[in-house]
Amino acid sequence: MESGDHVCQFLEPAENVVERSRAFVADGALFGDKLVIVGSDRRPTPELADAAARVVLDPARLDGSLLAAVRREAASAGREGFRALRILRHVTADHRGSRPDTMLQSELDLEEFAADSGAMVLCTYRSGEWDPPTLDQVRCVHPHHVGSRPAAPEFRVFRTGEGRWTVSGVIDSEGAAAFGAVLRSMVAHSATLRLICHDLEFFDAAGMSALADAARFLPERRVIIEGANETVRLSWGLSGFAVPEVPVVMVP
Repeated sequence: MESGDHVCQFLEPAENVVERSRAFVADGALFGDKLVIVGSDRRPTPELADAAARVVLDPARLDGSLLAAVRREAASAGREGFRALRILRHVTADHRGSRPDTMLQSELDLEEFAADSGAMVLCTYRSGEWDPPTLDQVRCVHPHHVGSRPAAPEFRVFRTGEGRWTVSGVIDSEGAAAFGAVLRSMVAHSATLRLICHDLEFFDAAGMSALADAARFLPERRVIIEGANETVRLSWGLSGFAVPEVPVVMVP
């Protein structure tokens, strides 16, 4: 992992989080990073107990949001002379905020934080603890993933600058529900949401409907679609979505 990376790691039920994450922890010690472990188990294994500059955050005991907590740790890491913050997050179903909508917003917050601060964030999920639609949403808001989740849906939403999010891949009927959930969460927290779509390979009617529904979710907000190809822009108008009630602006 490099500076600013946000990776989702899917584990099988029997796989060990520490074993799969040992290299991530070891690299932190090698490069002088501050390690933050986010998880409810405050009894670290020997591998993690030996990690330099280890801080454990229990989601059930946080005073405020996870984002606020990691921002505080990032600020202290800079003052203490560390190169960067390295976050190992094991997400379990009993965490506070484990509802799909709350969890999705938390992942979007961490993606924004990683991209803007240069932190490295590794989020680990055991597939047996979550239903497939929730894991689909989680995967789509990580630029990278490792593990055994199925290939669909095939799109990503990731931070690429202040106020800018890139959408890449394919948004079709298989991914429309996840895309709609991601957009509703983003629209709820942005007065103007700018999506860069130059790398969007395919965007079908189901995806457009999900976009229109998400935009209607909070009509006082605005969604700007930048870089959609001519076919997408034409289809948007022909489908009846280019109306004032749908606050979406498409620009070349």
